[in-house]
Amino acid sequence: MFGRGIWTGALLMSLAAAGTASAQERKEGKRGDVNVFLRGGVGDYTGGLGDVTSTGPAWGVTLNVQPTTFLGFELGYEGSQNGLDDVRLLEEPSLVRQGGSALLKLSPPFLTAIRPFVGAGLGISYVDVRGAAADLYGSDTMQEVPLAAGVEFNSGALTAGFRTTYRVLLNEGFAEVPVDADDDDGGLLDASLTLGARF
Repeated sequence: MFGRGIWTGALLMSLAAAGTASAQERKEGKRGDVNVFLRGGVGDYTGGLGDVTSTGPAWGVTLNVQPTTFLGFELGYEGSQNGLDDVRLLEEPSLVRQGGSALLKLSPPFLTAIRPFVGAGLGISYVDVRGAAADLYGSDTMQEVPLAAGVEFNSGALTAGFRTTYRVLLNEGFAEVPVDADDDDGGLLDASLTLGARF
């Protein structure tokens, strides 16, 4: 009887310790983390397009899976809106972008509560030209290579952070006529704050 009580007590203590360790591991952001967060900030085009666009809002929502402390995977939706100030146009239309991307992230394995990262991936977006664009711009789909860097702050069930992303545009089909023949290559640069929950 007495021996059974000892074994029962030891079992309960082991379960409690395992639960505490699991909670501590989750709190520190170790393997198994799943994060969902919103993004909000500003962005603008670079290169020749940057000469005729204005800085505008950027937004998104992201699902991050962290199988290990140093490796993460993201799937995200993002959008942005930028005004056009092209002297060849009588009006000032805007470019509204809606897209998605997949990102592979690398982080130092010994930092979890405060996690800096770099990442690269692939994306695709649809640019909707809103307003009269005089056949110089037309709504189209473009492929992107997003390159990201930032830092995440993880505490309990909350995650927050700051990141910058530069998207290399593999085509600029929505700009039917190059803005600058000597500088028609460019990208999309944005900076945003993130806030979300960890599971």
